[in-house]
Amino acid sequence: MVQIEMPTLLKPLTPRDGRQSDTALAVARGTRRLLRRLDYSTLTELPLLTGRRADIVALAMDATIIIVEIKSSVADFRADAKWREYRAHCDKFYFAIPESVPVDIMPEDAGLILADAYGGDILRQAPEHRIAPATPCSCASRMRRRIASIA
Repeated sequence: MVQIEMPTLLKPLTPRDGRQSDTALAVARGTRRLLRRLDYSTLTELPLLTGRRADIVALAMDATIIIVEIKSSVADFRADAKWREYRAHCDKFYFAIPESVPVDIMPEDAGLILADAYGGDILRQAPEHRIAPATPCSCASRMRRRIASIA
């Protein structure tokens, strides 16, 4: 008997490196689709100067930098406090969650995106906290180098 492999309808835009669950990959895909619709360029797993990796970094035409931290479950959110460090590297900080994560556990002082593999919606706008002028240049430079290495 010959086995036929069914085509996968959803190809994740986020590279699979074993650290992300299927839920996190779906949320990343939908969040990136939302951000592209809002005219942001996005990258995933961008290393920051602190050595941490941002799940999604988005850059707007006006040089506004957004970092999005994906939380795929309540346990994922409760086990991670590193997200507070990301604020020093962006103008706006968001969490992106699937429908299965309760909205009320997410911090009020961060933006909130609800996403699935097909798209997302901003449930709460992130407060703006402009970062030091040299930081956007550094982040934008790293984004450009990363994009050039992919192409």
